[in-house]
Amino acid sequence: MSKVLIIGAGGVGTVVAHKAAQNSSVFSEIMLASRTKAKCDAIAGAIGGGRVRTAQVDADNVEELVRLIRSFGPDLVINVALPYQDLTIMDACLECGVHYLDTANYEPRDEAKFEYKWQWAYQDRFRAAGLTAILGCGFDPGVTSVFTAYAAKHYFDEMHYLDIVDCNAGNHGMAFATNFNPEINIREVTQKGKFWEDGQWHMTEPHEVHKPLNYPGIGPKESYLIYHEELESLVKNFPTLRRARFWMTFGQEYLTHLRVIQNIGMARIDPIMYNGVEIVPIQFLKAVLPDPKELGENYTGQTSIGCRIRGMKDGKERTYYIYNNCDHEAAFRETGTQAVSYTTGVPAAVGAMMFLTGKWTGAGVKNVEEFDPDPFLAELAVQGLPWHEVVDGDLELD
Repeated sequence: MSKVLIIGAGGVGTVVAHKAAQNSSVFSEIMLASRTKAKCDAIAGAIGGGRVRTAQVDADNVEELVRLIRSFGPDLVINVALPYQDLTIMDACLECGVHYLDTANYEPRDEAKFEYKWQWAYQDRFRAAGLTAILGCGFDPGVTSVFTAYAAKHYFDEMHYLDIVDCNAGNHGMAFATNFNPEINIREVTQKGKFWEDGQWHMTEPHEVHKPLNYPGIGPKESYLIYHEELESLVKNFPTLRRARFWMTFGQEYLTHLRVIQNIGMARIDPIMYNGVEIVPIQFLKAVLPDPKELGENYTGQTSIGCRIRGMKDGKERTYYIYNNCDHEAAFRETGTQAVSYTTGVPAAVGAMMFLTGKWTGAGVKNVEEFDPDPFLAELAVQGLPWHEVVDGDLELD
């Protein structure tokens, strides 16, 4: 029986709160906090039963976080706020002696740069305090990292080639909308591509490299090589990898809107003056775009995310594909959110269960692939994200 504090009341926070409330044998007390308490109250009301308490907190303010953590006394803080706020929440956890879990790595507000170095730098402090910090426990990063660890444990002596493939074949009926926080989403998908090969990183122009890939139950979708944060930790923790890449699908209309947004300066992350007021263009754009949390009601179709791996087993080459498909409508019926929020929130709740039930242990800062993948994947299927395997099939990727 454990107490958890969830920080962040967007779509992902909504799913984590629902899943925690469904598993009262693990989560005895739940508090949901964000800058806007009314959002937390609405989520708690939808869950019902008085299972979720709510609070207001500014996640940029360590002192506020410390006061809240000390007043509630959680065993674990689940951070599903903005990536900018990872370090302040980690600082507050250290000050209060509380364990930590997040779904996305830290990035500075003034630079679209995705690196684990800032959080890995907390290793000695968490270890000395006897605390665990679990990094990247969403879907990608998160489940894709656990999929890779599962493949290494059960199917390969050496993994040589890893391709993470992420397809959203859903339709929300909007001319343009992002599936999670617009500011973070646009920063992520407009950066240069980057992949690991032969011991070094290689750069590509945004969306320069692409090809059609077939996704189970969906069919062919044009897939674009982009950079994603789990590649950094996976090539570190699985050094036999000769190449690691990440592919994501985008529709042509989405890419056209994205180019226009960039060309007219609305993707800028530096402040400008407008009518005597300092604004950041991408933050203004976020305010006028549809709220990703509100997309679920009319969302149809599926996501399909997985890992395609090639390597050696018992002296022979082997291929392996492990993936999950998630239905937008089913996610909405259960939690009132679309599948992108669902596939991030469920793994965060499952990762918390792994820690709180003693299946994932050890002091220090750890990425999810450093833990035993078996109990996590077993529970993931129970909690609504079943996964599937194809052994020695065609990966479609050289």
